Formats: sequence, structure tokens, C-alpha cells
Amino acid sequence: MRMVAYQRYVQLSQSADSEERGQAAHLAALAYLDHRGPADEQAALYAALINFLDDASVRVRAALAYGLLHSGHAPRPIMLSLAQDAPVISRAVVQYSPVLLDADLMGIIRSGDPDMLAVMTMRPTLSVRVALALLRVGSPDLCVRVLARTDLSYPTDDLMVLAEQWGEDARVRGALLKRKDLPGLARLYLVERVREALSSIRIVKGAVHPRRLARLMRDACDAAAATIGEREAGRGRGAYIAAMADAGQINSRLMLHALVHGQVLFFADCLAHLSATPRAKIFTLLDNGSRSALNAVFAKSGFSPALRNLLARLVFHARAADLADDLAARHFVVSLLIEELIAEHGGDIPPALDEAFAYLNEQNIVLARAAARGVMPAFAAEAPEVEMVPDLGGGETLALPAA
Repeated sequence: MRMVAYQRYVQLSQSADSEERGQAAHLAALAYLDHRGPADEQAALYAALINFLDDASVRVRAALAYGLLHSGHAPRPIMLSLAQDAPVISRAVVQYSPVLLDADLMGIIRSGDPDMLAVMTMRPTLSVRVALALLRVGSPDLCVRVLARTDLSYPTDDLMVLAEQWGEDARVRGALLKRKDLPGLARLYLVERVREALSSIRIVKGAVHPRRLARLMRDACDAAAATIGEREAGRGRGAYIAAMADAGQINSRLMLHALVHGQVLFFADCLAHLSATPRAKIFTLLDNGSRSALNAVFAKSGFSPALRNLLARLVFHARAADLADDLAARHFVVSLLIEELIAEHGGDIPPALDEAFAYLNEQNIVLARAAARGVMPAFAAEAPEVEMVPDLGGGETLALPAA
């Protein structure tokens, strides 16, 4: 402002040309923010800013707003007035002005203007209070925008409510699943909704046999439940496993899956909850407990004698293998268990083990496929000249019968 004489400023501010008045408004805004002089000069600059609020030209008021927009020292009454101005001005103020308080933003949320709420989600800083208010508006677009902000962490209860409210909406569901602070119970609930959605899609139902589709979805949900449980157990959150137990979701398949895939924290927490045994004691038993001690804790957990024996056997095998990271070790252990069961029962697997045996067979195939990937290309790379098929020249030519 001092670079432009006050008389010249007055001429610009009184010009009939809105562009010149806009220059004057912008200069006044910058001069006010940078003012270090006497109080009467600051008062005069403040009055000048107030006067521009009444200018008939949107261009002039926009120039005033953009001069004050990013400053935390801009006069609040002026910014509040500009926040109620033409959309091109008000949206910029709501998106960027740091002088707007949560109370101001809550008032704007109550007004319900969709465009204003959308730009509010893009503010450089947003409080949890305002973010939750935006989430409660009930707009899926707003939910996606707010949930995409990784700088905010929301209360567990609110995330649970959101999961239940928006579990059927694919976009919001995806935004929730991307959040690292989503509680395990909410994540498992959303995984179930994903399973239902995929199972009901016509192209999926038409491409996959119903029984195979059901098995794939069941295995995927088992894997998700155990993986989520492993993370929740690692964070010391017992509510996840308690809720699963109350819902009857901790079954033999899930326990076998957790142990086969090296998800020991989840397996141990399930045992601790089901058997009412301290977690530390469970870990001691899994590390070096005898077969009888393991059978005792499995019995307290409510497992049948046949399943107790199988779980104890699997624990002993797991002690000598890295099931968490070694795919080949998983395949070996599962194959070994199947062979032992067949040998022990002479091929007549008892009904009490039907479900567990079926699971082991399914896992054996899945793990064999995973372990086999890349083996032949790797072998071919090491022995590129070795003939795969011997010379069959001179032999009788065979032909398939006509179809």
C-alpha cells in the first residue's frame, strides 16, 4: 500500500471500472495484513475493506476475498460476510480461510448447500468434529470425500455406525476399507457385504459353478477373518475375538486356517477367550506345551476329541516350520497331516473330522497350485537345452477317436 500513494488508491477505489476497483480492493487487503504502523491507519484500512463488501461487482469482492483468503489474520466479520457472498467467492472462503471456526463451519453444514459442503471437505485442516458432522449429513459423495482424508482419525464407534449405514454402498464401503483406523469388527462386516455383493453379480454367478463359488467365498472370508484377527490381536484389541465368539463364528475351519497360515496371535487369542485361559499361558503352551496340556486347553475351548488331536498334531508340526511366510512349508505340513489322518484311520475318516478333513484337502490343492507357480519356467531357465519329451520317431501314431 505504501508503494501506491493513498491518493492514487482513492482514485482506483472510486473508479467506474470494476477492474480498477478490484485492484484497489486487493491492495487494501494486502496493506491491512502487512500493516505495522499507527492504529488510526489500520482503522482506516479496516474501514476500506468493509466498504468493498458493498461493491456491486463480484469481481471487486472476489479481489478482496483472494487478498485475505489464506491469512489467519484476516478480519473475521469480513470473511464471514464473504462466506455468504456469490458462490465463486463463498466456496473459496469456505475451502481456504483459516479464520473460520468450527462453529462457523457447523452453521454452514446446517444450511445444507451441497456445493459448500463439498468444498469444505477440501480445507487444508479439518477438525474431527466438523468431519463427523459432514459424515452424518447422509451423502455418499461427502462420505467418500471425508473418509479419503488420511490426516483425520475417527472414533471407533462412529466408524462402526458408518460401516453399518453404508455397507451396501460400494463406493463408501471401499473408502472405509481403505482406512487403517477402521476397527476389525467393521472391516469384517464390510468383507461380508463384499461377499454378498460379489455372489449376487450375474456375471460372477454365470462364470463360476455355485458350489465352487460358495467355497471360494467361504475361503476368502475365512482368510479375511483370520487376517483381520491377527492384526487386531497384534494391537491388543480383544473386542474383535469376543464379538466373533459371541456370534459363533470361531469354528474348526477358522482355527485350522489361522494355524496353517501362521496367524498365531489370532489363534492364541481365540484359545485364550474360548478357554478362559490367560494369553501368556496359551503362548507358553503353544511354544513348548506337551500334547496332553494342549489337549486340555483345546477341551476347555469346546473342541471335540478328534479335532483336539488334530490341532495338537498341527501345533507340533508348526513348531518346526515357518508357516507365516514359507508357502512350501504350509503345503508340506498340510500334505503330511492328510497322510497321517488317512494312515491313522485306515482311510475311514471319522465323521467328527469330516469338516476339518475337507478343509485340509481344499487347502492342499490351493497351496499346491500356489507353490507350483513359476517352478517350470525356473527349471526351463536353468536347463534350456534339455529335451522335455524323448524322441518318439518311428513309433505308432495314435489318433483320438472322432468326437
